[in-house]
Amino acid sequence: MNISVSEITRYIEEEDVKFIRLAFCDIFGRQKNVSIMPGELERAFEYGISIDGSAIAGFGGIIHSDLFLRPDPMTISVLPWRPEHGRVVRMFCDIYDAGGNPFSADTRRILKQAVKTAAESGVSFFFGSEIEFYLFKTDENGRPTDEPYDEAGYMDIAPEDKGENVRREICLTLEQMGIRPESSHHEEGPGQNEIDFRFADPLTAADNTTTFCSAVKTIAARDGLFADLSPKPISHRPGNGFHINISAKKEGGGDLLMPVVAGILDRIREMTLFLNRRDDSYRRLGQQKAPGFISWSPENRSQLIRIPAAVGDYRRAELRSPDPLANPYLAFALLIHAALEGIDGNKQPPEPVNIDFYGTDPSVLFGSEMLPQTREEAVSYAKNSDFIAGVLPAALTERYCKGEKPR
Repeated sequence: MNISVSEITRYIEEEDVKFIRLAFCDIFGRQKNVSIMPGELERAFEYGISIDGSAIAGFGGIIHSDLFLRPDPMTISVLPWRPEHGRVVRMFCDIYDAGGNPFSADTRRILKQAVKTAAESGVSFFFGSEIEFYLFKTDENGRPTDEPYDEAGYMDIAPEDKGENVRREICLTLEQMGIRPESSHHEEGPGQNEIDFRFADPLTAADNTTTFCSAVKTIAARDGLFADLSPKPISHRPGNGFHINISAKKEGGGDLLMPVVAGILDRIREMTLFLNRRDDSYRRLGQQKAPGFISWSPENRSQLIRIPAAVGDYRRAELRSPDPLANPYLAFALLIHAALEGIDGNKQPPEPVNIDFYGTDPSVLFGSEMLPQTREEAVSYAKNSDFIAGVLPAALTERYCKGEKPR
């Protein structure tokens, strides 16, 4: 269902909306926004709202810095944590340069292009996210401490699980925003939680993932807590994963799951920098159910890709290496292009590896292909990849290779 600009304008008037947040992400996936009043909405749709691109990570320099945000009316959503009267809504935006051309470093546009390329091949993709985060207590000034909110374990219940009400609040808030959480529970680490989402088309799934990260931080802060989505918040405890579930359908039918798996396995080393962008990402990989080897298997949670025990629309591949700081627009775009290579070439993955990588004698694993073990190694793979060069703008890849500037 499409939503017209006139319908948005009427909704703004009828629902007492006073502020409209125009949302977008920098190249690393951090959500940004500028707020406008309802009287500026027509201008936003027709011409765009100007921002200073030189102040946004990866968006360019000072000389040609004017960029324009044009809202996507299909993404309008009330922010439930804002006042009932004088409401605030949010819309994700497409980004254009001063000449009216799509901005090359707009990662949402990069995902749109990947979806278009897949559609031209008659293939539709669907993604679902499973995202982990820690809750930490804050001090009297609201700053995060290193004390977890609880000491509960995997799928514990209250009173040991103190995050139960926070997760409930997050899920209900997301539901009000049109996002469908499937399940939530306490994870293995102290104060660690997980919320899983129903699958959706790639763009909706990426928008939902971005919204989720914002909602988690906002609701945790409202409850006097700090939500940590970094890859390894506590050195000796499980890290936070962003498990990506992917499925594909082709016009006329056919089972695409194995070619999808094969394509991703072939390109995973080259993609890793964009799925695991920080040094601490590599302290998570290879331990405590975070994969270190390039392998797949049904059900096995020590593998890079597992095929969960599911049937029908829920049959999928689950990629377990990304962490929550990955930009979902880039992650999904790269996975689509890798999967399309597998589909177009009718590739098949190697034999499944039905062993527990964490409980197996190291000598048995000798010679097994591994994911990059450091950020530097991941940078080398990305820099020398024709696959990455064919999907992402060179300037964006170069900025990822350099890393983030201190904030």
